[in-house]
Amino acid sequence: QVQLVESGGGLVQAGGSLRLSCAASGRTLSTYAMAWFRQAPGKEREFVAAIGWSGNTTPYAASVKGRFTISRDNAKNTVYLQMNVLKPEDTAVYYCAATPPPLRTWYGPYDYWGQGTQVTVSS
Repeated sequence: QVQLVESGGGLVQAGGSLRLSCAASGRTLSTYAMAWFRQAPGKEREFVAAIGWSGNTTPYAASVKGRFTISRDNAKNTVYLQMNVLKPEDTAVYYCAATPPPLRTWYGPYDYWGQGTQVTVSS
């Protein structure tokens, strides 16, 4: 059974940076597509970014492109989300997700989900 645990969330001022981590356990996810989603209060969960098994393909939501960077370390079974120039509208619970091949779409469905980490950006 795959388990995903996010960390790195917190409170930051607008313009600041945070780096989220998602550590996987239970099996090696080197062939899995992995992604970050987020859900703000009162809103539906939305796609943020994804990364293929090799790290060469990294689609982003338009709202974060140029500010966020997704990466992975297959040796550590971990995926990261570097978030720069944070805005109050980035405030949300951020979730890590993973799915084995074959990938259906970058936007889902994903088979495995973490519990989420809160990111709060103050103005």
